[in-house]
Amino acid sequence: RKLFFDTHALVCLLEENGFTTQQSEVIVSALVKIMNTNLDMIYTDMVTKVQQEIALQQVMSHIGGVKKDMIILEKSEFSALRSENEKIKLELQQIKKQVMDEITKVRADNKLNLNLEKSRVKELVSFDYCLLETSKQRHAQQDRALTQTDRKIDTEVADLKTMLESHKLDNIKYLAGSIFTCLTVALGFYRLWI
Repeated sequence: RKLFFDTHALVCLLEENGFTTQQSEVIVSALVKIMNTNLDMIYTDMVTKVQQEIALQQVMSHIGGVKKDMIILEKSEFSALRSENEKIKLELQQIKKQVMDEITKVRADNKLNLNLEKSRVKELVSFDYCLLETSKQRHAQQDRALTQTDRKIDTEVADLKTMLESHKLDNIKYLAGSIFTCLTVALGFYRLWI
């Protein structure tokens, strides 16, 4: 072990100050032993460069394993989100198709009712032509019935439009929720990655 001071110069200094050669050498050897003991204590707490490199390599391999796990997890989560998104899209398409079928059915029913009402009114007008007074009253009743039917049709069409808008808003909410969920998961993985 190298000493970073001149032991012979220290012995000479002690001799100059009144110590004998033997006393000076004992003092210097005691100081050397104390320094060696202190250095041994310090060296037990220190890490060698090789040990430090080994520990760094172990940490880097653990980080690499965690990165691989994160990539696998990210891919599996994104595929799950994509499949869920596809399911939601299919459900939305089915709901849209059902709504369109309902609208078509209601329109057809309303047209049929309207045509039936018109044909019935025409029959009543032709049948009661000779009775003008009664035909006028019936005409008024038929007009009221037509007005009520038209009002019913208008209210049902308005209800269907409202229901369609409500379904559209629900679909947009689900889509936005799915997108924000994807973004949140991606940001979470990104934050864990960093």
